[in-house]
Amino acid sequence: MTAGTTTAVAYAVTSPDSRFTKTVIDRRELGPQDVLIDIKYVGICHSDIHAARNEWRNTAYPCVPGHEIAGIVAAVGSAVTMHQVGDRVGVGCMVDSCGTCKPCVAGEESYCTRRPTMTYNYKVSEDFQPGGTTLGGYCTRIVVTEKFVVSIPEGIGLEVAAPLLCAGITLYSPLRHWDGRPGKRVAIIGMGGLGHLGVKMAHAMGAQVTVLSHSLSKADDGRRFGADGYYATSDPKTFADLRGQFDLILNTVSADLPIEDYLGLLDVDGTMVMLGLPDRPLTLRTYFLAGFRRSLSGSWTGGIRETQEMLDFCAARGIGAEVEVISADRIDEAFDRVVASDVRYRFVIDTATF
Repeated sequence: MTAGTTTAVAYAVTSPDSRFTKTVIDRRELGPQDVLIDIKYVGICHSDIHAARNEWRNTAYPCVPGHEIAGIVAAVGSAVTMHQVGDRVGVGCMVDSCGTCKPCVAGEESYCTRRPTMTYNYKVSEDFQPGGTTLGGYCTRIVVTEKFVVSIPEGIGLEVAAPLLCAGITLYSPLRHWDGRPGKRVAIIGMGGLGHLGVKMAHAMGAQVTVLSHSLSKADDGRRFGADGYYATSDPKTFADLRGQFDLILNTVSADLPIEDYLGLLDVDGTMVMLGLPDRPLTLRTYFLAGFRRSLSGSWTGGIRETQEMLDFCAARGIGAEVEVISADRIDEAFDRVVASDVRYRFVIDTATF
């Protein structure tokens, strides 16, 4: 431990094929604008799996994943004004940005032109994180600059709030940007960890919501979450019956899709937004866009202002993730189950088990 730093118990991997093991890490000394958070729950995102297993070929080991963090403020720096000890707070995908570029000034830190500092596996100075690489929320404590800490309202449990810090804002942001207002016809492709939250949020915004899933196995859940319709994309009749029916399609899956078939479901001026990240390039004939003035777009996570707005929205409407809370010794099992699509709908780690 370096003088002035804080130690924390963490679960880390040391290679692409290693299992998670308990370790002790250092967090930086609390600066004037920093907040020290006792982490209570942290969600498991598929990005965590990609990073831990070096599937994006950029992982620095040891790696401590986790960017769906919910906890309690344990200490604050001398200049902190937004949070105080005892507050319920969260941290998402980012822990810093340049703060001066146009997106940052507009509160869109996720689109920082100099790239935001990600919560884990991002090269930083030793002063920012001892070791020079950010370490995430599979841990008991984290130090974060106050403006990248959001408040979790009392109306929502910390365990169901944690996945909102990534999965939730990833769906809320495009619904707000493309105006998921009452009467808007919204389709959600996939109803997993991301999609189920999209159904809940779009329904709460007043949109007419349809789920497009490979099968009908989750149809009852979809209707319980607020879906007005639920269709199996494995049935070719679906694409005929729903042609031209939607104003907005949010694709939450990373699988390679027959993109032209899905674009055909859009009405004139409709938009399909890619949230999943397929490995292969998309191929399509531009007629499917130009012929009906359709748009194909993408969306990243939201900024800090929008993330706070999302949490307030969800708390006021009783929206939280559907979670399975697990202990630390089940992280490896949970990773395998996520890959096998064997979770309804998000794993959350209880850090009290660390």
